[in-house]
Parts: sequence; structure tokens; C-alpha cells
Amino acid sequence: MSSTVESVYLLLVLYSLGQSAFGGCAGKCCRGRDMNCLTTDWRMDRVYGTCYCDESCGQTRDCCFDYFTECPAQDCAVSEWSFWSGCAKQCQPSMRVRVRHTERQPSNSGEPCPALEQRAGCKQYRDNKGRPCAANSGPAFITSMEFAKGRPKHDSYGNPLFCVEFMLESRTLHCSLQNRPQTHWMRYITEGFRVCVACEPPAMRNNSARCQGDGQDADKDVVLHWQALGSPQCSGTWKKVQKSKHCNCPPQHSFVFI
Repeated sequence: MSSTVESVYLLLVLYSLGQSAFGGCAGKCCRGRDMNCLTTDWRMDRVYGTCYCDESCGQTRDCCFDYFTECPAQDCAVSEWSFWSGCAKQCQPSMRVRVRHTERQPSNSGEPCPALEQRAGCKQYRDNKGRPCAANSGPAFITSMEFAKGRPKHDSYGNPLFCVEFMLESRTLHCSLQNRPQTHWMRYITEGFRVCVACEPPAMRNNSARCQGDGQDADKDVVLHWQALGSPQCSGTWKKVQKSKHCNCPPQHSFVFI
């Protein structure tokens, strides 16, 4: 190679390096699709020319060579869930809410934020003046174990909680059609399956070691009624199998008396 050709080649390399030093995505990262978020530099496909530093360049494959190092993806960050709110209505089945807030918005194609609000069925046992609600002689109200987290594991007298095992006899069609996040658990309530239902405070009756609707006084062949808390259309019948100190059903078939 002649000295002239070598000199031209060296100048081209130095020029390219100089362009890279001042080009690239350093300080130029943009959100979304932004046609103005561009520079002139080496692209990731090893072509020198116009390249982009916006979030969509990964899909269009025209990012600058240093996009993923200068503009790393950041997933959404959220806080822990708040405590559950009180029930919306007193002395009857209703809903409660818990929330969390966004601590960092996603950027550079990071994971989007999850749901910031969660609802669950609930039932109060005292009115807003602290008076006991009237006894309910209707069906057993149940919810999923997930929505019962944080409850005490012993009653007010220090007695351990218990679990009742049932065989599901029937359920309404609405149980399998639930699409809201707080009602997905109802899809697992299926005829012919055994389910475990824990008796936890405050559903446990004072000093009686039983829950409303647990079928303790009923014969094993007696058909009892239940209703899913959070969706009045999801209900059905079951028969008591046995009572025990622990629930041995898989998580999706484990519920809680409310």
C-alpha cells in the first residue's frame, strides 16, 4: 500500500473515530418514536449514516451503535401494596381496595407498569358504630387465600384456626367467566373437585370454633350453599368431607371463609 493511500485510510479512520466520539446516543435518548431523535454515526447494522436514539429504533433496527449502552432499558418500578381499605358497605358483602403507586416510569422499552389498584370481596362483622352485625343465616361467603393474606392465624382466644374440606357439587356458569383480576380465582371452583376452606378471624364465631357456613352441624350428605365474595353471580353447593387443623389442598383450590 502506498504512503498516499495509507494516509487517506488513516484520515478516514480518524474522521470516523472523531465522529463517533461526538455522535452516538450519549445524552440523546428519547422516549417513544421520535423522528427528530437522530444523529449521524455508525448504526448497529454497521452502516454509517443517519441513526436514531428513540425507544422505537430497536424495532425499526436503525439504532446508533451505542443505543443499548447509552439508553439501557429501565422497567417500571412500583411501591409495595398499601393496607386493605375497609369494606365499602357495612354488614353485607361488598368490596375493599388496596393501591400502590409508580416510583419510576419505564423507559427505553422497559417493562410497563402493572396494575396499581386491586379489589377484593369483603364483609364486615361490625357496623360503623362498632355494633355487631346481625347474624347471617345465608350461604357461606368465601374468597381466595391471596385476598386473605395478613389476617391473624389464631382467634381472639388464642385457639388455632381450622380448615374444612368440601366436595363441590355445583357452581354457576358465571364462575368460569370471570375476567377481572380480583375474580380470576373463581375459575378454579369446579364441580367434582375437593376444596379446602380455612376458618380465620374475623369470620370465626367467638368462642365457638366454627365459621358461618362451615357445615359443622350438618351431616356429610347434606348439600350446603356457598357464594364467592366479589361476584354475586358465582355461587353453588358443596358437601362437607371433613374438618382438620390444616388445609392440604393445592393453592388454587384453597379458600377462606369471610
